[in-house]
Amino acid sequence: MFTEYVQAAMKHAHYEIMENGRYYGHIPALQGVWADGDTLEECRETLREVIEGWLIVGFRHGDPVPVIDGIDLNEQVETEAASVKA
Repeated sequence: MFTEYVQAAMKHAHYEIMENGRYYGHIPALQGVWADGDTLEECRETLREVIEGWLIVGFRHGDPVPVIDGIDLNEQVETEAASVKA
């Protein structure tokens, strides 16, 4: 489910070319998630890595994450946390 969430989030990415010629990308629904790169592909790969790191930090802090395309990782994390406590 984690991989599907990241893939769904990537479909919502917005990219632009900055004045310095580098590429900038962000996911509007994921506050603070952005990346840049010398090429569009480098920017995409970095953005994917940033999403993964952002999710992991959020899970560790118990922060809810936005539902994207019907994928709700909050339910998944709560279920797994409950099974670990049992």
